[in-house]
Amino acid sequence: PSDVTGITIYERDRGEFRFQPGPIFHNVVIADEINRATPRTQSALLEAMAEETVTVDGHTHELPRPFIVVATQNPYEFEGTYFLPENQLDRFLIRINLGYPVPPDEARVIEQQPGRRELASLQPVITTDEVLALQDAVDTVKLEPSLVAYIIALATATRTHDDVQIGVSPRGSLALAQAARATALLAERDYCIPED
Repeated sequence: PSDVTGITIYERDRGEFRFQPGPIFHNVVIADEINRATPRTQSALLEAMAEETVTVDGHTHELPRPFIVVATQNPYEFEGTYFLPENQLDRFLIRINLGYPVPPDEARVIEQQPGRRELASLQPVITTDEVLALQDAVDTVKLEPSLVAYIIALATATRTHDDVQIGVSPRGSLALAQAARATALLAERDYCIPED
């Protein structure tokens, strides 16, 4: 877990302990093949995502805002992997199965080699303050009681349907409400509709 959260280091010359933050202390954290991390490391990451804090040696440290985790999971090789339990996957707002690119897209990747050439030239398209302002704006989008009832009905349907093994958790309902608000904001509305 300290590989994610950081560690407390004793500085002999100063005679004191100093917290050395881990890689989780950034605005955007990319966790590649999260299922290769040990369960304790996964737990540390998921706790940071849920609480937006990290506790090391009894001291709680707040993570920077905005804070987002993008994680990948390799679904094909199972040796040496620790898949996330379903009740922990709901800490992620969106889960997407990418699959393989279509041949023209894969050809473009081979020709352009973006991992080698494009990464160095990437430029920010939005500032941290602009992201925070958008997050605050999402919270102002109206969600009528009838739409709250609709979200709960959707969640309840997943919990009671015979073909669904594990239904949407209350955290999932909250995430759906936030995603609906964000969708409305992107559509330049200050209110949600069922399609959101």
